[in-house]
Amino acid sequence: MNRPAWLRSSVWFLLVGSAAALTHLGVFAWLTQRSALWPEVANAIGFGVAFGVSFVGHRWLSFADAGTSVSQSFARFAGTALAGFVCNELCFMGLYRGLGWPSGLALVAAMVVAAGQTFWLSRYWAFKR
Repeated sequence: MNRPAWLRSSVWFLLVGSAAALTHLGVFAWLTQRSALWPEVANAIGFGVAFGVSFVGHRWLSFADAGTSVSQSFARFAGTALAGFVCNELCFMGLYRGLGWPSGLALVAAMVVAAGQTFWLSRYWAFKR
C-alpha cells in the first residue's frame, strides 16, 4: 500500500476507534452508575454496543479498500474483536481487581492495550487487501 493510502487508513482507524471507544466508555459509565452490575459485566455490554460502531466504521472507512466480502470481513472482525475483548477484559480485571485501580482508569488503560492488537489483526487479517 502506498503511503497516502496507509495514512488515510490509519487516520480513519483512529477516528472510528475513538468513536467506538467513546461508545464503549459511555455505556460502561452509564451501567456502572445506574445499575448494580459488576464492572466486568458492564465492560462486556459496552464492548457489545461498540462492536457495531467499530465494524461499520472500519469496513467502510478505515479499510474501504478491503479485498474481502462484507460477510468474510464480519466473521474475521468478530474474531478479531473477540480477541481484543479478551485482552481488554484480562487487562481490566488485572488492573481493577488485582492492582485496585479505579474502574474507569483501568478500562481506559485496557482499551489502549487492546486497540493496538485490534489494529494489527484488522489490518493484516480481517480486512486484508
